Amino acid sequence: YHGGGLDLWREVYQPYNVIPFPLGNTGIQMGGWFNKEINSMADLQGLKMRIPGLGGKVFAKAGGNPILLAGSEVYTALERNTIDATEWIAPYHDQRLGLHRAAKNYYYPGWQEPGAVLELSINKRAWNLLPPDLQAIIENAAKAENLLMASEMEQKNVVALAELRQRDDINIVPFPAEVLNTLKQITEQTLADEAAQNPKFKRVHEAYKDFREQDEDWATISEKAYLDIP
Repeated sequence: YHGGGLDLWREVYQPYNVIPFPLGNTGIQMGGWFNKEINSMADLQGLKMRIPGLGGKVFAKAGGNPILLAGSEVYTALERNTIDATEWIAPYHDQRLGLHRAAKNYYYPGWQEPGAVLELSINKRAWNLLPPDLQAIIENAAKAENLLMASEMEQKNVVALAELRQRDDINIVPFPAEVLNTLKQITEQTLADEAAQNPKFKRVHEAYKDFREQDEDWATISEKAYLDIP
């Protein structure tokens, strides 16, 4: 909403005559469910994991085998060992899908997807036919849902994580530092490669990096400093 992100988003969609609106965010995700322990990068070699998008490209460069599956197929594939691991969303949605019954090692953080923004897309011609009052209603309803979902997921993930921690058959553990550092390096290179091939990707990526750098000073002495209080 502020800092130019939404303006750039709409600019990218403009050639397709579509106007996007943020319509919900499930927040930062988990790293996923694995049927074996991940102690080093060697454990990712040849691992069959359901992981789409840019995360899948990074995972492939790290030596893994990314698999694309519809959400309805994830549980069965993991339970039957068709895949070795899967990322989905976070404790609330993962628990609802029953993934804790199919694998026992639950890794964090979600390096592959720090946030998932859902969107409302409206045909530009249809949007322009609406009177200003209806446009305002739609825009503000989308903003309200965006906030409500983020708030709801924060609370529901708290409850679901507490329930999962009570189980003796689940290991909720962080990825080793070596694995996270290596994945970060590969991610940065993957994003640079994508930017070199796609001017629009490059513009969005650079805008994101610029804002993150601008925000770093304030974030460090505000939220991070507060969370680091002993």
